[in-house]
Amino acid sequence: MHLNAYLSFSGNCEAAFAFYVKHLGGEIMEQHRYAGSPMEAQCPPGWGDKIMHMRARVGDMVLMGSDAGGECAPEKLAGFSLSINTSDPAEAERIFAAMSENAVIGMPLAETFWARRFGMLTDQFGVPWMVNCE
Repeated sequence: MHLNAYLSFSGNCEAAFAFYVKHLGGEIMEQHRYAGSPMEAQCPPGWGDKIMHMRARVGDMVLMGSDAGGECAPEKLAGFSLSINTSDPAEAERIFAAMSENAVIGMPLAETFWARRFGMLTDQFGVPWMVNCE
């Protein structure tokens, strides 16, 4: 069994995944647009170039997502965080700094009683992240 995160965006899935791959490493494995798909007739007007399904490999994790519009539009993301764990404090600092671009910082990256570095942010796409270096 594999447990993977699937994120729903309101039209900026492609930009979010480009940002994640750039700053976290990895690669886009799969990308499908609404245009030319069986779902094209069900997407909102003007959404043919939006992402119907995206899959990226980041480290040993698979991250998936899509743009959802109309009746399928996502509500504000809440009740979860994606957690990045590393054993290298310098890598934690690099990741946190990169992911902080236009983000809302919930807890600045710092040493805690459980970790050499820990910080929380909500990125520019509305996705909450935790960076942890035990």
